[in-house]
Amino acid sequence: MSVDLHRDAVVADTHNDLLMAVSARPPGRWASFFRERWLPQLREGGVDVQVLPVFIDDQYRPEGALRQTLRMIECAHVLAEGNPDEVSICLDGGQIDEALAQGKIALVIAMESMPGLDASVELIPTMFRLGVRVASIAHWRRTPLGDGSGEDATGSRLTEAGVAALREMERLGMIFDVSHLGASGVAHVLELATRPVIATHSSARALREHHRNLTDEQLRAVAAGGGVICANFFAPFIAESPEGYTVERLADHILHIADVAGDEHAGLGPDFVREVMIDLTPPCCEDPAPGASDVLAAVPGLDGPRGLPMVTGELVRRGIPEERIRAILGGNVMRLFRAELGRPAAERVVAVPAGSR
Repeated sequence: MSVDLHRDAVVADTHNDLLMAVSARPPGRWASFFRERWLPQLREGGVDVQVLPVFIDDQYRPEGALRQTLRMIECAHVLAEGNPDEVSICLDGGQIDEALAQGKIALVIAMESMPGLDASVELIPTMFRLGVRVASIAHWRRTPLGDGSGEDATGSRLTEAGVAALREMERLGMIFDVSHLGASGVAHVLELATRPVIATHSSARALREHHRNLTDEQLRAVAAGGGVICANFFAPFIAESPEGYTVERLADHILHIADVAGDEHAGLGPDFVREVMIDLTPPCCEDPAPGASDVLAAVPGLDGPRGLPMVTGELVRRGIPEERIRAILGGNVMRLFRAELGRPAAERVVAVPAGSR
């Protein structure tokens, strides 16, 4: 039953850094490497909607960050153009629905911490024109727009440029991502936001005390604005020790988010770190933060997209109703994307909760 349900449901993964791995190859190999290495995994995992974040390694910061950002965005377009029968870059919810109807995987380009833009908010429309539809403004540390969660002790809110970035994203229809943002920054965003936000890869702090996870108060606040919180699968974020690196513990996080925020506000943001790191030559993207010392740690069987049916299986085993499972797997993200993705502020529509296709 769980396999059939997983295959029939819309499955949305809101954070997979596969662009890092693909763009590390020569440009002439981008489309074929994606087809050979990643497409089979996405298909086996039943992924229907894949958000592709642009994350920039330290080796490119700061001087080469913008150039590498553009290179990775170009990589996304090239791999899509090279596999037109399999995937399609989508700019709004209507295009996602069209891609799914054609049996394609819908790709949505995102930016993680807006690398290379710094305080140049006037470049956000440029990124939008290039296809970016989701973005965060910080990673682990401080940026010209705001502080990452690794700087929580500063208690910093968004900078003036960060506030301007939020307003510009809302104007355009680029969804603001609060994952990685510091606690005070998250509060500031939710105080100012006039449109729903997303946490593309954040788990529950009540179950694992880590600055990368969201508190119950934050979960409720994101949900109150109509947003969605997508659980991060990265093992050190869901448990303190390897004994807790299990699909059962991951399901605890997913269901805690759903219980606290509401069934209409939970999703999946796997962040398959191990699978991406295997494809990259060290040094990898960043030094691990305290409490997340092993970037290759993973829940057994969930180190890549092909393991996603395990999550559905665990939810079914717990007796979670089918409608609720469908909402978590992708229905909630689809509701948000249909209502907000790529829609200028003047064209907003009110999202209606729906947990299935």
